[in-house]
Amino acid sequence: MINLLNLTPEELSDLLGSWGEPAFRAGQLFDWLHQKRAATFDEMSNLPKSLRSKLKEHCTTGSLNLKKRLVSTIDGTVKYLYGLEDGAAVEGVVMRYRHGNSLCISTQVGCRMGCGFCASTLGGLVRDLSAGEMLGEVYAAARDLPDGEKIGSVVLMGIGEPLDNFDNVCKFLDLLSHPKGFGMSLRHVSLSTCGLVDGIYRLAEKKYPLTLSVSLHAPEDDMRSALMPVNRKYNIDTLLTACRDYFATTGRRVSFEYALIHGKTDSVQQARRLATLLKGMNCHVNLIPHNAVREREFSRSTPRAVREFQQELEKAGITATVRRELGADVMAACGQLRRES
Repeated sequence: MINLLNLTPEELSDLLGSWGEPAFRAGQLFDWLHQKRAATFDEMSNLPKSLRSKLKEHCTTGSLNLKKRLVSTIDGTVKYLYGLEDGAAVEGVVMRYRHGNSLCISTQVGCRMGCGFCASTLGGLVRDLSAGEMLGEVYAAARDLPDGEKIGSVVLMGIGEPLDNFDNVCKFLDLLSHPKGFGMSLRHVSLSTCGLVDGIYRLAEKKYPLTLSVSLHAPEDDMRSALMPVNRKYNIDTLLTACRDYFATTGRRVSFEYALIHGKTDSVQQARRLATLLKGMNCHVNLIPHNAVREREFSRSTPRAVREFQQELEKAGITATVRRELGADVMAACGQLRRES
């Protein structure tokens, strides 16, 4: 079966043309899939019944099954467990902010990166998500929101490493921002990577106006290699060189994610080392008090340690904010709900 959400307007036109359909049908179908976000072919009322029958026989709308939906009683965060056609599952999270709703989506089923503090990688990589499956996450969440609410931004920070699924992620970005489709400006998209340097250089060449978020999590190679195996291939100096090149090529400020883990990454001395590493870079540091994972031994930093770490960075002229914790009562950290299920 062909997942139609994977197809560009040109690819839709080729498909329908091979069936003898007039060219304008592809535009109608693209509109139903991406602007009206139809979940079934029966909704597509301006398509002939004969075409709808053929579409049912050979294609899917890419609509995902919401296997679970958890709503936080604390802050209204919504956690989704999406069921895929092959029986696999991934997660998404709608986070509500004063400036609008942000949706965090997954880019792979599982993850091969092996980061020591993350639930997503515990079972390894199962497979990549297609561009259409990623769009399916966005559209399922958009359909689920109450009337008057919409998805204002998208974060590729759920299960999986986006740059390990490079081509599908790029096609997703092209479709998400297509003016005749969902039409989201890529300035409202953030892409998070654990530090695949070759992928950062490839992404820079695309010159997408998105925000690149790099998971740094330690200011020295020994500790980062212990937490993040990717550092054994691309050490901190190599990674930061790529980040500087990314800014020079795109003009887009890089955001660094830094998990504060008690007794591991949260000392004042490490804050000073981090400030030295980032000195002179056009960047922002997003401090993340570690969200404990049952299968991991790490615990979160104390509020005092978080505050002192932030103050040390700011004293050195590094812009740093502490990520607001959302959805703590609905396992909003990526990978947790999938493992529970």
